[in-house]
Amino acid sequence: MLTILPTANQGSDFAMKQLSLENLRTFVTVVELDGFSRAGEVLGRSQPAVSLQIKKLEEQLGTRLFQKQGQRQVVNHAGQKLYELAIPLLKQNDQIFQFFAQKPVSGNLRLGIPSEFATQLLPSIIGSFNNMYPDVTLEVTSSLSASLLQKHRSAPFDLLLTIATDTQNEASDFTLSDDLVWVGSDKHPRNSNSVDLVVAPEGCRYRQRLLVGLTQAGLHHHIRYTISDITGISAAIQEGLGITALARSTVPNHLSIIEDSTLPQLGKIAIQLTVRQQRNKDAVNKLAEFIQSRLAVNLSH
Repeated sequence: MLTILPTANQGSDFAMKQLSLENLRTFVTVVELDGFSRAGEVLGRSQPAVSLQIKKLEEQLGTRLFQKQGQRQVVNHAGQKLYELAIPLLKQNDQIFQFFAQKPVSGNLRLGIPSEFATQLLPSIIGSFNNMYPDVTLEVTSSLSASLLQKHRSAPFDLLLTIATDTQNEASDFTLSDDLVWVGSDKHPRNSNSVDLVVAPEGCRYRQRLLVGLTQAGLHHHIRYTISDITGISAAIQEGLGITALARSTVPNHLSIIEDSTLPQLGKIAIQLTVRQQRNKDAVNKLAEFIQSRLAVNLSH
């Protein structure tokens, strides 16, 4: 619990007022994930439990934090202000516990991650994670999921993020689904007579899905460029060599999602995180929490 102390200009009415940091953290999660149900999934609570925490917070503050918009509850002006104030407060809370932790989190972690997620996901977590756990060293391997899984069999990663076409696969410790979408460049409209492709090498889940979709749709297609790195794929698309397929949450800002009814729907893919806890257990769990939270946020936007 947090005790809010009065300043010299405040009366004593605020001296004993307390905010539940647990309720505040739940509120922040609801705002970031844009939904009570999504927040409940990440926090491991039911939607009614999340709603009750928000209600208690509103009662403490004497104001509504959300307003109804259609069938959804969206954060209002007061809620947005509370969110801005809550972020540094929760961060300070976490830093205090980290500073006084009896056992510092340390170790060398091996992380396997597909290249498109390394580009979009890692920058958003690496700085914050390093600030909180400076004694943890990350060794990152970026490649196709098939290649990562093969390496994992001989020299297991501590954490392994992979892509699978089966969204019901229960082999991983944490699974989210995302839409597989067509991606291209606004500067280079695609040829209506043929679908020119920029793809990763054989073994790529995206490549397999899009080729099957195009064949079943009876669309003529041609692979113009093959490269496993997302940076190379993006550069080729920008040069007008073709289009590709990516998970919606990993589409770079300089590329565009193609809305074209003549192209086949590619369905969903599973984003799976597998965690090994045979060594550096505390560090592994902390990094897993960071990755899960950031994935959930990315998929909510």
